[in-house]
Amino acid sequence: MENLLDTIRNTVRAIIIRDKKLLVLKKTDGSYTLPGGAHDPGETLEQGLQRECLEEIGTEVQINRLAYVGDYFKPKKRIPPCTMHQVEFLFDCSVSTDYYAHSGHHPDKRQVDVLWLDLDQLSNQPLYPISLKECINKLGKNAPVYIGVMEHV
Repeated sequence: MENLLDTIRNTVRAIIIRDKKLLVLKKTDGSYTLPGGAHDPGETLEQGLQRECLEEIGTEVQINRLAYVGDYFKPKKRIPPCTMHQVEFLFDCSVSTDYYAHSGHHPDKRQVDVLWLDLDQLSNQPLYPISLKECINKLGKNAPVYIGVMEHV
């Protein structure tokens, strides 16, 4: 791995599916990702997920269960280029029935929108890490919790 940073970052993310649609953040580069982010020291994973969801999608979530844990080696566009090791904790979550997709009070710096993506069209969308597509398709089907290394592309 090119210039692997010497720290490991824990990241919490929410998989929110309603009416056969997945709630995602749209990024400035046109790609999509799940709501969530860095787990801060002193927070439980659930506290970190609630904080991130309030900041990015403007609501708390109902955390149903831990769905997946995976290692993600995220390329960083720095000079020189480097790679960050993240441990991703993906939770199966839900939002209230009256929730509409919108940004919260402190969106991610590259977040431009929050929207619902049709699950039927997910395979054609730039969702990152790319391994998320398979995870979402297997959600609730006795898939293993530890999914190994999540592929970027």
